[in-house]
Amino acid sequence: MRAFVTGATGFLGSHVARVLADQGAELRLLVRPTSDLKNLAGLHSPGTKTETATGDLRDPASLETAMAECDTVFHVAADYRLWVRDPNEMYKSNVEGTRAILEAARKNGVRRVVYTSSVATIGFTAGGSPADEESPVSLHDMIGHYKRSKFMAEQIALEAGRSGMQVVTVNPTTPVGEQDVKPTPTGRIVVDFLKRKFPAYVETGLNLVDVRECARGHVLALEKGRSGERYILGGENLTLKQILDMLGEITDLPSPKIKLPYAFAFAAGVFGEMITGRMLGGDPRATVDTVRLGKKKMFASSCKAERELGWKIVPVEDALRRAVEWFRRNEYV
Repeated sequence: MRAFVTGATGFLGSHVARVLADQGAELRLLVRPTSDLKNLAGLHSPGTKTETATGDLRDPASLETAMAECDTVFHVAADYRLWVRDPNEMYKSNVEGTRAILEAARKNGVRRVVYTSSVATIGFTAGGSPADEESPVSLHDMIGHYKRSKFMAEQIALEAGRSGMQVVTVNPTTPVGEQDVKPTPTGRIVVDFLKRKFPAYVETGLNLVDVRECARGHVLALEKGRSGERYILGGENLTLKQILDMLGEITDLPSPKIKLPYAFAFAAGVFGEMITGRMLGGDPRATVDTVRLGKKKMFASSCKAERELGWKIVPVEDALRRAVEWFRRNEYV
């Protein structure tokens, strides 16, 4: 197998590339001229058949050239930010970039594509019952540009998979573990906790999945997934308080005991966007959209992946421990 992987310099994509390399696949990894290649360390070791190809999701011609002679594609790359100054850039990467990847795959005669969507596109309820692939949802339900762009991209992938191409979609929940270089919004929770910047918490919940297991799930989707279908790759459903308590046990640092009311959190989101985001030009820790997202517990069920892919849910504590160790070792704290 010669696999073309996007996003391999990032968090989840680097783990997907490693799983493929461990299984003996030849890899061609899409990188931009400005990409930080730190997460590719070790993939070019003797015995591995790995090469990089320079291109950009916003440059369709570069994708077609970079993908030449590959028989499978793992499209993991995405612009994953919960606040962005220019939303158009996010849509260009996430929506039009996905369209361009699929068109390049069609022109190159690629056998199969695994598209990495997100649990953000799933229909969640206010009551917190675990959602699944059949939960009612529409574009109108998507809060923020990241969720909207991923929903639109997923529709393109699903349609391609139902119209003749072999395209399987996976919906990772919230990956956690090592090599979170940016870090992702979830990684920032861990880093902020380590920096003791978590004096309080809000009543919300997430489904956390070990990033290594999530990467293995991508390969299961390639081998066993049905084209035109989507599969939630999830782990444990935990409240934010449970996550912080688990981090407290791992690190021996105090977990916050004060719960913020929604109105206070919303005000902090407005303040973060206006002051940090627009006036100071930084990335706000809290935004209006993140607070609105937090009103619903993003609990999810992976039963479909368990039935059809052989997916197995594993405890997430080890992944959180590895994340803590990696952030400390790499001087994020």
